[in-house]
Amino acid sequence: MTTDHITLREGEFWRSVPGYADIDTKTFLDHRWQARNSITKPGRLKPVLGNTVPDSLFSELEQAIIRSPMSLRISPYLISLINWEEPLNDPIRKQFLPLLSQLKPDHPCLALDSLDEQADTPVPGLVHRYPDKVLFLALDTCPIYCRFCTRSYTIGPDTEHVEKQALRVNRERWAQTFEYIEQHPDIEDVLVSGGDAWQLRAEQLEQIGNSLLSIPHVRRLRFATRGLAAMPQKLLTDDQWCNTLKTLVDNGRKLHKEVAVHTHFNHPNEFTWISAAASNRLMELGITVRNQSVLLRGINDDPDTMRLLVRRLGYHNIHPYYVYLHDMVTGVEDLRTSVATAVKLEKAVRGTTAGFNTPAFICDAPGGGGKRDIHSYEYYDPDTGIAVYSAPAVKPDQLFLYYDPIESLSRAGQLRWSDTDEHKLMIDEAVALARLQMSKNS
Repeated sequence: MTTDHITLREGEFWRSVPGYADIDTKTFLDHRWQARNSITKPGRLKPVLGNTVPDSLFSELEQAIIRSPMSLRISPYLISLINWEEPLNDPIRKQFLPLLSQLKPDHPCLALDSLDEQADTPVPGLVHRYPDKVLFLALDTCPIYCRFCTRSYTIGPDTEHVEKQALRVNRERWAQTFEYIEQHPDIEDVLVSGGDAWQLRAEQLEQIGNSLLSIPHVRRLRFATRGLAAMPQKLLTDDQWCNTLKTLVDNGRKLHKEVAVHTHFNHPNEFTWISAAASNRLMELGITVRNQSVLLRGINDDPDTMRLLVRRLGYHNIHPYYVYLHDMVTGVEDLRTSVATAVKLEKAVRGTTAGFNTPAFICDAPGGGGKRDIHSYEYYDPDTGIAVYSAPAVKPDQLFLYYDPIESLSRAGQLRWSDTDEHKLMIDEAVALARLQMSKNS
């Protein structure tokens, strides 16, 4: 076993980017500078990169953004982590900056809201799918925008092809959420997301946290954020926000309740000395941090990369919690992987480190079935790429289907999907075989 997971990118690495060559450490560590200088238009990236990449890359980016369900927003920190000498295969560039030549046609069964969250929304911005847990979408903005966002139906500004469902910060809407939770004593767990908790002001973070902690039956409160990976500077220079989070954690402990942070690293290259300093501050404040990755083709879908990511996170006191199979959202088919790939990775990672630092590989079942262990399908045909899951504790009478990317299938499978008349036949066949297998096991 190597110790590669201990070695991090050090020094003023951002100075290799022409636009950041004169930026000193104090400036680069200022979260306000990071936010002000984030790139939101393809044309604004060229002055930052100068002549380090060909003009064709900017052209491809502009054309791909037009087709994307997500708007562009990427921090200087993330830009500085991209290997601009070989950008086409860089794992960070692929997550935030699409290129036209790498886009793939959508699978015919993809959807904008693939998890059908809006069907389980009793009040605006609150998803109640599991009996004792709710997802509170407090806002609809993030410090950066991931191409593969599962909530591309609401997160960020409207795009060329997607008119977003607005979930802006609204205290009246929040009050409806708190009232709903108060009226449902079965709810014990609240995940505050959106959007990204990083974007909440300290006083907003305080209001949400204290309002939820004051509800007697709420026992667990989690703040979800990509910020620790995408803009860790906030934990180093926004003392008011950090102190507010610390106070919420302390208040929770006094009430015998847990307040934790859930973050999102996908690749070992996202973790630098700045990330380490930020995660160390959370550790010193006594805050539990868990990580939820997304399995992404050509980024983290090989055993060596995933093992390194898991060990690097664990070394820095971030518990690897979940690795999600890429949700079936539109516009990012180039990043999806197969169920078979996820099963193989799960086997490869198990035993790499302690069990509590080993993530569960999960399929968040399309259509609202919730999180299912990747290997727990009732039926899976690698030729058609159809996996069938059941969710007896969530929606007991339904089956939920996940579809592998078509180009990952055998030639025979690809031919069947090329014939629209075959689609229903393949789906009906998979469902019938799943029900047969379930009847045998009952």
